[in-house]
Amino acid sequence: MSHAPDGQPYQPYRPEGPQPQPPYGGRSHGAPRPPHGQEPPYGQEPPYEEGARYGDARYADPGYGEEPPGPAPRRRSRVRRWVIAGASVLALAGVGALVMQHYEIPPFTDKGAAVSFGKPPAGSGGKPGETPQQPANSKMLMPTGPAAEFKNASTLPDGTHVAVTTLDGKKSGFKGKVWVWAPKEYNDPEFAKSGFPVLIALPGGAGFPNNYWMGTDLGLQSSIGKWYAEGKSKPFILAMPVLNPAPDDKGVYWDGSDIPGQPKMGTWLTEDVPDLMKANFRTVKSRDGWAFMGSSTGGFAGLKAVLKHPDKFKAVIASGPDIVPDSSLWKGHDQEKAENNPELLAKQLIDKKGPDVYLAFQVGDSENNKKTLPDVQKFIATFGNKGPIHTDLRVIKGGQHNAKTYVPNMAEGPIQFISKVMEGPVE
Repeated sequence: MSHAPDGQPYQPYRPEGPQPQPPYGGRSHGAPRPPHGQEPPYGQEPPYEEGARYGDARYADPGYGEEPPGPAPRRRSRVRRWVIAGASVLALAGVGALVMQHYEIPPFTDKGAAVSFGKPPAGSGGKPGETPQQPANSKMLMPTGPAAEFKNASTLPDGTHVAVTTLDGKKSGFKGKVWVWAPKEYNDPEFAKSGFPVLIALPGGAGFPNNYWMGTDLGLQSSIGKWYAEGKSKPFILAMPVLNPAPDDKGVYWDGSDIPGQPKMGTWLTEDVPDLMKANFRTVKSRDGWAFMGSSTGGFAGLKAVLKHPDKFKAVIASGPDIVPDSSLWKGHDQEKAENNPELLAKQLIDKKGPDVYLAFQVGDSENNKKTLPDVQKFIATFGNKGPIHTDLRVIKGGQHNAKTYVPNMAEGPIQFISKVMEGPVE
């Protein structure tokens, strides 16, 4: 049974009040013909009633002398059917296009298309696919090659691309995915001869087979562009590698380190990934253009990388990080574990008196691990702003242990803290 919106049985509409009477000479459907002699004179047309038209129910059974309806209703119905059919086809086509776009079926998406970053600077003599000559005494490092094969993973509203490649690490021996993104300024003719700073962004959790920073839903890429326009950030190129060599199974992870007998993830992050960026992008020669950021385990890995290799990296944004290595894979390798401990590395750097590093921490006051904030505060109290170690802490009110908390709050301190001490774009 058909029902009205409120659940009551549907009743056909009947207007209130007296029902309309048929025009003079006409009669309602099913009504008896008038007695003989009361019909209208032969040939007399019934009087015109405003609003009456062919197809009106009141004239469905015309009286004596009334003209039968013509073919107009059929023509009108046929046009209406064509309109409805056309609209249905268009609607189905639209739905089909969205489905094919979702499942990355060409030509409804540009995912998987080849992506190249940058063009040879004007006057450099370089041709597409060739490495232009390095300008003398330049702070900028031209792409060293060989060029990697990048495929588009997503396109941002400003036309920039997040692209992905599979990197076969020559120094670590590990092979994995790296996603990259360059701000729109990278292709701006104004910066055609400029090298850009690089931010290596590391995820938390398993960090395999994806790096969640490569997903545009967190807004990291668009935020970098926005913050640069607001004067808060450098126009960083982002490198977003996988963090671990395999899924996090039963709490097993690799601390972004070279654990004996395991894939050399420390070398992968600090050697192979930077080499990929130097091979394909105009970068900054010195460590002043290289930094890490990460959350949770990724924050630990970035913090440790900067403290262990201050000659290569100058700064880090560590969000909700662990402070000491705690992977179960360190068992039986105490010496190597100590060599990857940020607390011991910080003490060694102070003893060596440099070089200077800049460590920006941010932690939510509602983190699920209640030790995270006290551990970070203890580290800062012990090593922060002593000698070459410069620290900054942002406590996020109501902040939780997730990337959605960390990204928006980077603009309120951490990204500005490291951007003030880094270089780029440079010529």
